[in-house]
Amino acid sequence: MPHQKLNPATIRAPLAAYSHGIAVPPGARLVFTSGQLGVGPDDAIPEDVEAQAVLCFENIKAILAEAGMTMQDVVRFNAFVTDRAYFPVYGRVRSRYVSGDAFASTLVIVSGFTRPEFKVEVEVTAARLPE
Repeated sequence: MPHQKLNPATIRAPLAAYSHGIAVPPGARLVFTSGQLGVGPDDAIPEDVEAQAVLCFENIKAILAEAGMTMQDVVRFNAFVTDRAYFPVYGRVRSRYVSGDAFASTLVIVSGFTRPEFKVEVEVTAARLPE
């Protein structure tokens, strides 16, 4: 695994499946995505927050694939939702794409995005050691 989980015993354990910090070894290739919104290639925006979250993760998968990476290379998730009720929905969708806790994660509740129909946005940082 190209990174080390950082969960000091002197602080409270993470509140969910993530780590407090991730150390990326020297020489790892890094990829930073822009925030991905729940919009399809045909400009369709589903009303449902779960469907929007799936599109966010599918977009991220495509970006990572273009860089020769997978979701298992993600070391940090930054997510933004427009309603506290969307937090568990986002979490369930994220769990379909990654498992374990070998990544850092932040979720912020925001008042909105560039268009009012958007409900969730996700960006990631990924790291992979050269093969």
